[in-house]
Amino acid sequence: MPGVNAPSPHAVPGRAARLAVPAGLLAAVAAAFAYVTAVDPNEPGHYPVCPLFGLTGLYCPGCGGLRSAHAVAHGDLATALQANAPAVLGYAVFAVLWTVWVIRAARGRPMRVDPPPAVLWTAGGLLLVFTVLRNTPFGGWLHP
Repeated sequence: MPGVNAPSPHAVPGRAARLAVPAGLLAAVAAAFAYVTAVDPNEPGHYPVCPLFGLTGLYCPGCGGLRSAHAVAHGDLATALQANAPAVLGYAVFAVLWTVWVIRAARGRPMRVDPPPAVLWTAGGLLLVFTVLRNTPFGGWLHP
């Protein structure tokens, strides 16, 4: 006779188990933000130089992201937007998606993020325009 108390393969995990992964991800992100809050990326020598910038002198779409995170953590939204506006948008999108994920997990519903291809192409195009613009002479205001 198979195990009487064996869990069913279709058993729904408890609330704590469903919230473990979102909680772990939040802990990792909070630890990263705490480190960037404490160790100022504006001080030279604390973080490695962006490889693209180091090799070519060009700013990648992520350049200024640590400065942006540092400014957000200190409540300076204007400086964060100047350092890397797409990164600030990314932090906000992450916060919204994480919140929706936690609510759905608490209710026992799966989280599925499946944006239409048009949204992904538009986001990629805007990021490309941002990257090209910040590397042109008239895009200096977008430098980190």
